[in-house]
Amino acid sequence: MEYVQERVTTLHDFADPVPTAPTDRACVVVPMTEREYASLAAEGVLRTLERLSPARVVVALRASPDRLGDVVDWLDGFSLPVDVVWCDGPRIHDLLDASDLNGTRGKGRDVWLALGVALAGDSEYVVVHDADATNYSERHVARLLFPLARGFAFTKGYYARVEDQKLYGRLFRLFYTPLVRALESRHDAPLLDYLDAFRYALAGEFAATADLAATLRVQRGWGLEVGTLGDAFAHAGFEGTAQVDLGFHEHDHRAVSGPSGLGTMSEEVADALFHALADVGLDVDFGTLPDAYREAADALVRQYATDAAFNGFEYDTAGERQQVAEYAGAIRAPETDARLPAWRDAPISGDDVHEATTVDVEAER
Repeated sequence: MEYVQERVTTLHDFADPVPTAPTDRACVVVPMTEREYASLAAEGVLRTLERLSPARVVVALRASPDRLGDVVDWLDGFSLPVDVVWCDGPRIHDLLDASDLNGTRGKGRDVWLALGVALAGDSEYVVVHDADATNYSERHVARLLFPLARGFAFTKGYYARVEDQKLYGRLFRLFYTPLVRALESRHDAPLLDYLDAFRYALAGEFAATADLAATLRVQRGWGLEVGTLGDAFAHAGFEGTAQVDLGFHEHDHRAVSGPSGLGTMSEEVADALFHALADVGLDVDFGTLPDAYREAADALVRQYATDAAFNGFEYDTAGERQQVAEYAGAIRAPETDARLPAWRDAPISGDDVHEATTVDVEAER
C-alpha cells in the first residue's frame, strides 16, 4: 500500500471506500457490443447500476439488425432508465452522412453518439465505463464521481492489471508509457507531463462534468482514451483532474495480431497521441523517435521482469520485447484528423441522435 501523489490528484484505496457521490445527478454511458449481450460481466454491471439508481443510463450498442431485438429486450428487463443508442441504425447513418460526419466506425464513435444523448438531458455529470469487467461493483461509479462533487472537472480510473500471476495491461505498459517517456526526454511540454501522470491512461473508465464532456473531440476508434486526456488537459489541467483507484480489473485479453488486436490498437493510440501533441504545437521527429521508444521500452521490460520475479510471477521477456518491436511500427506521423466534433460545436444535436436511434430501434423490433 502506498500514498504517493502524482501531478494530478490521486485518490487511493486505503479502506475499500464507497464514498458519497452525486449518482442521482449523473448519466452513465456504457458502450456495448452484441458479443457482450447477456454475458455474466454485462449482467453484473447492469445489476449493480440498478442498485446505484443513476439519473440515466445510455447504452451505446453495436449490434446487427437480427440481434438488436433480443439485446433491447434483455436491456428492458433491468429496472433502469435506459436509453439504447443503436450505433448501426440506418437513420443514424443518414443523420451523420447529411452532416458530413459519417466515416470509420469504432468504439469512440459509439461513445460519441451516446455522449450526445447523455448531454441532451439535464444530468450534471457523465460517467463512461465498459461492460466487460467481471469484478465491477458499486465502488466504480461512486469513486469516479466523488472528485467531481468536490470541484474537479475530470476523473480517470486506474487499477492493477494483474491476473493469474501475470502482468497484463500490455499496450499501456509496453507502448503508451515508454512512448510518452521517450517524448518527455526530448520535449519540455506540460501535456506530456500530464499524460505521464496517469497510472493507467488507457483505462476506459472516466467521469466528467457535463460542461467538460461537451468539449471532447472524440476519436472514432481505440484512440478514444488518449484523445480524451488531451482535451481534458486543455479544459481541466492538472488542478481540475483526479485519478481514482478502482482496485483490480479483470476482463478479456486481446491477441497482439489481427484486425482487433493490440497491434492495430497501438496504431490508433499513437495517432490520437500525436494529434493531441499537434494541438499544442509539438513538433515530433518521427525519424528518430522509434529508436528512443525502443530504448525506453527495453528499460521498462527489465523493470517488469524484476518485479514479476520478485512476486514469483511468470514473465515472458522475449515475448514482451517482440511486442515492443511490433508496436514500434505504429510510431509515424498521424493521418488525417478524423476526430468527431465536440458536442458544443456539432452540426447536429443529441436530441437528433436520440430521435433517429429511437425510430431505428422500434423499426427493427
